[in-house]
Amino acid sequence: MFARELKRLLPLLPVEEEGRLQDAVLRENFIERVFAYRRLRDFLDSGCRRGNLVAFHTAHKYVLQSHSPGSYQELGRLMAAAKAHASKRLGEAYGEGFMKALSVPATVARHFAVLQHAAGYFKDILHAEDKQELQGVLDCYRRRLIPLVVPITLLKHHIECQQVEYLHNQIYFHPHPVELMLRNHL
Repeated sequence: MFARELKRLLPLLPVEEEGRLQDAVLRENFIERVFAYRRLRDFLDSGCRRGNLVAFHTAHKYVLQSHSPGSYQELGRLMAAAKAHASKRLGEAYGEGFMKALSVPATVARHFAVLQHAAGYFKDILHAEDKQELQGVLDCYRRRLIPLVVPITLLKHHIECQQVEYLHNQIYFHPHPVELMLRNHL
């Protein structure tokens, strides 16, 4: 009864059955949704201004694409029609779509597509050896030889060294505290 009432009062709140949290992928998805929910609540509580919504959406682009590329596009269409909605209703609609998208577990294939997209920012910046190393690491991840944390760590290194601001601002590269040691199972 408590869980049912909680879900009724807070429909966007991430909820997961305890037994399912034994699965590493589901557990990491749940934790990612918890931190995303906190960011969403903070954003909505600060007042959902259209310009700020664009910034929030942009910062979560890779997160959304790793979970549900279709939902990312739907949310983009919602923002394109933002002037037709009152700010509060726009925030509610965006929040519903955002949390629904994150409830779809990310896959290796979608993470790989996001990582490839991010790597594209370095095609004219990195030396040939560094590009080859990066592509090798991405391929090892695609083949499930290494966990997600490895290519993300290498990309974060290049993001910082090359000062790629757009990627630096992507929540995908820091969706939760590093101390949680997640992304070692995907």
